Amino acid sequence: MVIALVVIWTAFHILSGGDFLTSRNLWNLSVQSASIAVMATGMVLIIVSRNIDLSVGSLLGFLGYVMAMVQTRWIPDAFGFEHWYIWIVALIVGIALGAALGAVQGSIIAYGGVPAFIVTLGGFLVWRGLIFRMGEQGQTLSPLDGTFQLIGGGPKGSLGEWRSWVLGLLGCIGAIASIYFNRKRRRKYDLAVRPLPIDIGLAVFGCVVIILGIALIAVGYESPITGAPTGVAYPVVILIAITIGMVYLSRRRRFGRYVYAIGGNPEAAELGGINTRRTVMGTFVLMGVLCAVSAAIQTARLNSAVTNLGVQNELDVISAAVIGGTSFAGGIGTISGAVLGAVIMQSLRSGMVLLRIDSPSQDIVVGVVLVSAVAIDAALRQGKRRTAGIALAVGLVVAALIIQTGRQ
Repeated sequence: MVIALVVIWTAFHILSGGDFLTSRNLWNLSVQSASIAVMATGMVLIIVSRNIDLSVGSLLGFLGYVMAMVQTRWIPDAFGFEHWYIWIVALIVGIALGAALGAVQGSIIAYGGVPAFIVTLGGFLVWRGLIFRMGEQGQTLSPLDGTFQLIGGGPKGSLGEWRSWVLGLLGCIGAIASIYFNRKRRRKYDLAVRPLPIDIGLAVFGCVVIILGIALIAVGYESPITGAPTGVAYPVVILIAITIGMVYLSRRRRFGRYVYAIGGNPEAAELGGINTRRTVMGTFVLMGVLCAVSAAIQTARLNSAVTNLGVQNELDVISAAVIGGTSFAGGIGTISGAVLGAVIMQSLRSGMVLLRIDSPSQDIVVGVVLVSAVAIDAALRQGKRRTAGIALAVGLVVAALIIQTGRQ
């Protein structure tokens, strides 16, 4: 996937006349990818457990609208504007409501035995309908609390230069420590260990990528308002924290191991003593919480809540998880892969915008990419490498033709 991302970036940079690989565009790309990537980390566990969630875009829009109502209507009507705690209350309400609605959907799926496709398709319609009911047929809620806006990575919503370098240093230390402790743990249990030069090379490569990312993207992009280096945007910081937490949850905690066991063989997992129903419901509760976080990022970035917030986000989230290596057959998928998949999806959209590809053509390309990714996954699971190669080639050719014919 890293190679695919490099190819996509290089192609769009050439086709756009050198506008893609600039500090400004890559900084914006990182912010745009954050909300999709946050939800994609939760979608991995849902798909791994052999389920699907089609409601994430509508749920994001509904939660964002509720959080905006808290800031612009409910608290101001009762206590007035500009209270320091408004953004905290809005976040708590959004996260709690997201968890509750996720629990409702999850309980119907896990305990009611209704297929996840049907339940979340219903949620897709219900949550979107509630937005219009609350919004009085399309009303926009704005402005939002000043502190809340920082979550979206606005003019002041970033770390700045020196704190970004501190974050980069911590990232390098974390990368080295991760490789070291993984190597130590595998030796402890007499498992195969990569040659030491390879691990050293991976550590060096990781540190180089982090340092270059900070230097070229975060620090290299100067704020159009202050002229100072912006640094890492807060949405990216939130994404990093959630990614670390989700990786730990999926790899080191019992809940994560249970999810993968259920995806591998649900019957064997239940016979092994795993409470499969509670675990499946837990994945949807977690998805609801992550939708609330993404809703906060998107509404804060817009400084408003609109009724079409989150439209088609479910497609991008599912595509990110699948492109990142998550299998619809269950039991296979990684959090880091989903994050990289989200970056790939947003890179496609960002590149097509720079090339002035019309909106319908953009949707066609995203659809082709999603179908190609699923076809490649199915072929590889059956050991049909030639078929997977054909699916990849056909997908690339069709996407290239659509991009070429869709340029305005």
